Amino acid sequence: MRRLRAEWEEQRAVLIAFPHEETDWAKEGDLQKAYAPFIRIAQALAYSQTVYILCRDRKAISDLFCSTNGMVFIEAEYDDTWTRDYGPFSIEEGSPKLLDFVFDGWGGKFPAERDNAVNRFLWEKGYFGRTPLESVDFVLEGGSIECDGRGTVLSTSRCLCHPNRNGGLSKTEVEKHLRDLLGAQRFLWLEHGYLAGDDTDSHIDTLARFVNESTIAYVRCDDPEDEHYEELAAMEAELRAFRRADGRPYRLVPLPMAPARFDASGKRLPATYANFLIANRALLYPSYESPQNDRLAGEIFAELFPDREIIPIPCSRLITQGGSLHCSTMQIHF
Repeated sequence: MRRLRAEWEEQRAVLIAFPHEETDWAKEGDLQKAYAPFIRIAQALAYSQTVYILCRDRKAISDLFCSTNGMVFIEAEYDDTWTRDYGPFSIEEGSPKLLDFVFDGWGGKFPAERDNAVNRFLWEKGYFGRTPLESVDFVLEGGSIECDGRGTVLSTSRCLCHPNRNGGLSKTEVEKHLRDLLGAQRFLWLEHGYLAGDDTDSHIDTLARFVNESTIAYVRCDDPEDEHYEELAAMEAELRAFRRADGRPYRLVPLPMAPARFDASGKRLPATYANFLIANRALLYPSYESPQNDRLAGEIFAELFPDREIIPIPCSRLITQGGSLHCSTMQIHF
């Protein structure tokens, strides 16, 4: 029987991709400045686990680091840096297996042909060892689902049932596919929750996340004047109604609403503390140059993950391109 592995299980590597001249990062001007959050992510991870770093020029990117221990630089063709959504899914089926789902640029919003070929390229080059890679003719992004490693999937209907994903399937149809492909057994569907400026049609990893089998951390908005207030309050009510497999309610841990950030045109950017990464020895969380909120988020994560080092990663630069920390990484178990 298949089982989708939880993020907190022991990982073999984390996959990230550096901006290059053909990505939208280059349109903002100084590409070197765009490297900063990716450097911080790689450094925070590499001391305790392997980091696969996609790039166009291995020497140029490796020269950015004082130490490259734990880092593997891989020259590859790819469209963008959001490896969470085109990286492989890690499952067990008697032994480890990786699944390569279709990535279509969040419903055709952005080019994705080269991103969609990355997993097959890495497998053919031997970066996944002897672990088999199964290609799946189904659109599914890593940021669109959360799992507890025991068969429970948490997601949003706005994303998985959107007409731009797989033609607009019903929840029942999506569930059938995920039972067959991921071994999912239980489904927790959110009908509410969004972030302004988000291109993903409400990816769950921007809103609510499993911390362990019994705990969900989620974004809460306490400002009635904020455009997100009513939607996130409705989402909170849905989370309170969810039950674990044994019938007990989940422990719910609210995360602060990230400070409102805007681009040069006045468009609000999708800043969220829910976009954290659980690594083998550390918990990486996004910070947004808001001392009070950043500190509060760090204190919450320290309580939730007492066995891990809590490392803030400045992500104000990342959200200018629509994603944050978790969006920029994909853990691999093989």
